[in-house]
Amino acid sequence: MNPYLKNLKKIEFVVTYACTGKCKHCSEGDHSACGAAIDPALAADAVKRIAQEYPIRTVMTFGGEPLLYPNTVCEIHAAARDMGIEKRQIITNGFFSKNDARIAEVAESLALSGVNDVLLSVDAFHQETIPLEPVKTFASQIKKHGVRIRLQPAWLVGPTDDNPYNRRTREIINSLWALGLDENEGNIIFPEGNALKYLGEYFDMNNTPPNPYQEDPTDIRAICFSANGDILGGNIYRQNIAEILELYSP
Repeated sequence: MNPYLKNLKKIEFVVTYACTGKCKHCSEGDHSACGAAIDPALAADAVKRIAQEYPIRTVMTFGGEPLLYPNTVCEIHAAARDMGIEKRQIITNGFFSKNDARIAEVAESLALSGVNDVLLSVDAFHQETIPLEPVKTFASQIKKHGVRIRLQPAWLVGPTDDNPYNRRTREIINSLWALGLDENEGNIIFPEGNALKYLGEYFDMNNTPPNPYQEDPTDIRAICFSANGDILGGNIYRQNIAEILELYSP
């Protein structure tokens, strides 16, 4: 076991950078070079090989919008389920189709693959470009299959800050109460990408908090695969994941 990875507990996948939203808070920018999705067979194999060596507790898929490639998402989570990984989580904006039958089909596939925790990104930023009705349909379908689903809003400055975006986010959340969805703590927007470009006036750049998604390179707790297969200075299209982990050094 690589000593720099001795506390590794979580595997994340950016399934794709393609997205159905054009959010002004997005840390990835405008997604102008979004590319395709990670290879599902390679991703699933990576989950299995890592879980054989490390006590992984969580596998998470996100994007972009991961449900543009639902088969890839399902293959990753099925591998996690088969390896006994307890939390199999997806972050989605819930908008990948306007067709009710297709939405129901994807929701059922997620449940069958072992997804057991859905974080639904709904807030003022997503709903500037994403219609709410298909998102409600998706949430209802997921809940029907007994999969835990929680609202995961993005807060500007902080959840208690009184600004127009947060007020609009609260209105959107209130409009979803009838669905009986739990509200997660959400996340605070970090000044990067589109957020810095469009929302710079709300940030104190002389007092920027540390990036909450940045790992200590000497004590990695979570590893994240990019959509192109990049991971820890290697790439699963060119190297075996076991070799990448073994050779990793900060």
